[in-house]
Amino acid sequence: MGLGILEDHKLEHVPGTANVLQDERRREDEDVHVRDANLKYDKTGKVLLVPQPSDDPNDPLNWPLWQRDVIVGILSLLSVIAATLSPLLAADTVSLAIYFQRSFTDMALLTGYHLLGVGLAGFLFVPSARIWGKRHVYLIGAITVIFSSAWGGANGKSYKSLLWARIFQGIGLAPFEALVNASVGDLYFVHERGLRMALSNMALFGGAFLTPVFVGKIAAEIGYEWTFYFVAIFTAAMLPFLFFFCPETTYKREQQFDIDTMGNLVEHTQETSKEAAASDESERTGNGVTEDHIPRRAKVSWKRSLLPFNGRHSDERYLHLLLRPFPLFFHPGILWACLIQGALIGWTVMIGVVLAAIMLGPPLWFGEEKTGYMYAGAFIGALVGFVLCGLVSDWSARFFTRLNHGVYEPEFRMFLVLPQLVLGCAGLYGFGFTSADSYKYGWFWPDFFFALEVAGMVCGAVASALYIVDAHRDMSVEGFTCLLVFKNVFSFALTFKGFEWIQRGKVQPVFTAIASVQVGICMLTVPLYILGKKSRSFFYRHNVFFKLTDAIADGVMAPLDWIAGKGSKKHEA
Repeated sequence: MGLGILEDHKLEHVPGTANVLQDERRREDEDVHVRDANLKYDKTGKVLLVPQPSDDPNDPLNWPLWQRDVIVGILSLLSVIAATLSPLLAADTVSLAIYFQRSFTDMALLTGYHLLGVGLAGFLFVPSARIWGKRHVYLIGAITVIFSSAWGGANGKSYKSLLWARIFQGIGLAPFEALVNASVGDLYFVHERGLRMALSNMALFGGAFLTPVFVGKIAAEIGYEWTFYFVAIFTAAMLPFLFFFCPETTYKREQQFDIDTMGNLVEHTQETSKEAAASDESERTGNGVTEDHIPRRAKVSWKRSLLPFNGRHSDERYLHLLLRPFPLFFHPGILWACLIQGALIGWTVMIGVVLAAIMLGPPLWFGEEKTGYMYAGAFIGALVGFVLCGLVSDWSARFFTRLNHGVYEPEFRMFLVLPQLVLGCAGLYGFGFTSADSYKYGWFWPDFFFALEVAGMVCGAVASALYIVDAHRDMSVEGFTCLLVFKNVFSFALTFKGFEWIQRGKVQPVFTAIASVQVGICMLTVPLYILGKKSRSFFYRHNVFFKLTDAIADGVMAPLDWIAGKGSKKHEA
């Protein structure tokens, strides 16, 4: 049992588990430096590269680190812009309700249906990204953000027109919210992912909290329409960088290199190493022809890399991949990630929805500008969460790996749930307590606890994303789809009930109940940490989730396949 994680005795090597560091204790006992010459290590020679890079120059893992960081930087900047869309109207709830002569709930639903658009579009985009790569989906998303934001600004005082613009903004946001974390998994080794994953999540969530600070001021000075126009302008400015400097990151990797997902990372004996090397040599050269006598795969030209599509990256069919995320909501690891990330994001959305109403009355009498300034605390909280995750995520994983004699377990990423429990839940309790009595506590303390809640939210988001990438990278795209759908549908539901709950139950009792639920969700980490390795082994051996949806997809596609087969035979005749 490694650091409280129950061992599995069904598989010799469980997917996700990796021997990434040398076992110092074993080396001392044997007085020998054990290192497999057939596997690749980092520059120090101490950290095994997981997954293993191939010899193909088109493998993203072989690209220079600066190029990979530029790609993630561009995607993160676009994520910041796209993330502004969800809270774009948070500071304007009261003024827009008067402007459109609608209720607070109708104004909240401008955000709610936007989030629903994100979730539903994610289901459609992700299978396409899995088959044809992520590049074309990012381009479609950026273009959709541009035209929908221009549309939102020019709605002509039509609530229905603005509502549809918000839905299309959600569709444009979906690729960045669903796939950027998966791109980090494409581009980096396990020991490099923590800081970059924190950065990508900071872009998605931090930008969302800085937005209302500016939106309130912009709306008060030149009109809320310009908040939409600025999004369109900045996204249009970033589009050339996306087009010219972000090639496809999806790579169809041979199973022998996916040593973290295929469960085949072994401490090779000399004989097995030779067999693996001979097998690899045979696959690459074929029929006794030496590698020196065949040309290596050429690197794709920069001009060709600009194409939106660069062939298929999966042999799976679209309908199969479309249906696969549905049953994963019952997968213990995926369900845990959905709850850890999605629930606290939902509570954050609820705070944003009710914030203007809470601060509207006496003694504060906040308008849209001052309500927007309240998000400064949330943004600071996001920065704190980002810095904390950046400092702790990779360090803690390496620390626990050393304690575990060089064996890395994805459950080590769950350490980040501890700051979520402390900061996030304290923020929820504190926000409810202090915002219920603004006469006594004013605006500072609600804003302070809002910052704590957001810091905890970022920690949970990073923990869940890293766990999915490290523990279930072979189905990480489907896993991130589940995260996307859960958090957006859950948040959509809260926009229906947020004001009603506050009106019926008062602020403090509602947030006390919410915080208590979040404590319970965080405590679910304990059993999953203990049983996580056994769970990974079981579902690797019994693919019960995909078998059901694949059978349904096969049944739906059977008539079309039969017609296609008839047409093919007729053509041959």
